[in-house]
Amino acid sequence: MRLCRLQFVAIVALGLSSLLSVSGSTAHAQEKNDSGTQPAQSVKELRVGQQRVGKVLFLGNSITLHSPAPQIGWTGNWGMAASAQDKDYVHLLVERITKAAGGSPQVKIKNIATFERQLTDFKLRESLKEELDFQADLVIVAIGENASGLQTDEAKARFRTAFESLLAELKRNGQPTLIVRSQFWADAEKDRLMRETCKAAEGVFVDISKIGADKSNYARAERQIDHAGVAGHPGDKGMRELAEALWLAIAATR
Repeated sequence: MRLCRLQFVAIVALGLSSLLSVSGSTAHAQEKNDSGTQPAQSVKELRVGQQRVGKVLFLGNSITLHSPAPQIGWTGNWGMAASAQDKDYVHLLVERITKAAGGSPQVKIKNIATFERQLTDFKLRESLKEELDFQADLVIVAIGENASGLQTDEAKARFRTAFESLLAELKRNGQPTLIVRSQFWADAEKDRLMRETCKAAEGVFVDISKIGADKSNYARAERQIDHAGVAGHPGDKGMRELAEALWLAIAATR
């Protein structure tokens, strides 16, 4: 039986439509693997010079990240006391990294003030499981301010042991480059121990004592803040200075 031209075109179109439908379903199914997660894709490896920056982890305290605390007049959810999220040192630094690397890194930010207070009593693996599993290429450690003053040899030893354990655990998970900064509110003994421990872990230590000593870097120098604790944190200028100091350390690892 012979088909007319219109019938033939209709059959071909129907077959092509079915083929496209099957192909589309297959492509959609391939978007996720059996575990329900998207399979790894071939993407550009982000670097600043020779330093890998595809995954960046920030471990800090309130200067790094503080959730809203209306009782003290803090309503942000970023580094206290920057006036906006994109003005804290974390986001300023990530912006610099993104521009230099030509792409946006994966970023994790964690407030570990509890570690500062508990030191050797802090359960590292349990409390930082997600951050350790992240296996960062670069880790910025910005802590110390909430730890008690080290008045005795026992207190000094405890602080050193806790900090050594933290850096060692980080190194075991992804072998990241470690950058440790001194305290914004300088403490000679704690800063000395962090410097020595960072060096032993083959990390990079960034001395920010001059930034903390400059009172124009405090939030209270920029605007009226009723709560003294909040006002004593870095303002926008201080955050820019912190980001710049850390950026120079990253750039120097080239």
